[in-house]
Amino acid sequence: MAPEALSVNDPRVQHNFLQVDQNIKYHYIVASPQENPAAVVLLLHGWPDLAHGWRFQVPYLLSLGLRVVVPDMLGYGQTSAPDAPAAYSLRNMSDHLAQLIRAVSPDAPVVVGAHDWGAFLAWRLAMYHPDLVRAVFCFCIPFAPPQPAAVVPLEDFVEANPVFAYQLQNAGPEAEALAGQSPAHLRGFLNAMFGGTTPDGLPGFDPYVGLIADRLLEVGPSPLVSPEAMHHYVSEFSRNGLHGPMNWYRTRSINGEEELPLAKDASAFRFQIPAMLIMAGQDPALTPDLADGQEVFFAKGLKKGVIPKASHWILIHCPEESNRYIGEFVKDVLSQDYSS
Repeated sequence: MAPEALSVNDPRVQHNFLQVDQNIKYHYIVASPQENPAAVVLLLHGWPDLAHGWRFQVPYLLSLGLRVVVPDMLGYGQTSAPDAPAAYSLRNMSDHLAQLIRAVSPDAPVVVGAHDWGAFLAWRLAMYHPDLVRAVFCFCIPFAPPQPAAVVPLEDFVEANPVFAYQLQNAGPEAEALAGQSPAHLRGFLNAMFGGTTPDGLPGFDPYVGLIADRLLEVGPSPLVSPEAMHHYVSEFSRNGLHGPMNWYRTRSINGEEELPLAKDASAFRFQIPAMLIMAGQDPALTPDLADGQEVFFAKGLKKGVIPKASHWILIHCPEESNRYIGEFVKDVLSQDYSS
């Protein structure tokens, strides 16, 4: 039996906004326990998701006496969606999240949890702002150290790793144009991303290809997302279209240039905080073996795990197992003396 999930308009959460600069405003939800919270947990979603992607985790963390903060990431939902890819650099968004952390937890660092692109950002947030992060747990995305060499072009990366061909489509104009043709195409895109298939059982998305144009209008409901939640996703993605979410894939060289200062000391870098990495056994692109050897980057150890039956959508596909890992990790973190 799946754990309890937040509803779309759940009364246990508040909807707040934070202006991080003159032109960018973040929307985030907050769930607070009745008593003083034991800690604050910041949850970061990936592509193409929303704060609602953590719907099975928020009630569980709330039951542990934790305050839970979940933003719509830049480009998504009610958060601003700037046109320029440079706004979506990992350094820039780390600075945005630093402001959010200071606003929601001014007296103590937070535990950060993340999935997919949110996880990539979480690792960088912990590098750029180590004083604000008490611990970090990530799903599906291992830590990738900054590289001192020139950034490998995306085309070369995909040639060496064909399972990431969808990233070429996302970085170009094709994917957002395909999914943005009509509300029906948008719904087909979202259903396809969350495992929906055509009546013949064919996928609308293949990581070796990307979106499959002639199937989007035939894709049926996602087996992982309820009709209520899917209606919410379609509504939220209709606000600003897909240009913002796809911009995350257009920052490869931008991130490479901005991370050169980090790359200078990359060989000696070690995280000084507790960390956990959980992989999905059935993720075709982000396979569990990518976590091999990650321990070398963590001075205080790295808890690792695999949920064998989980697809990439591990948080909603296997919420009970995901929550168990999260609960054990967070309880262990809270039992430690942070000052030691």
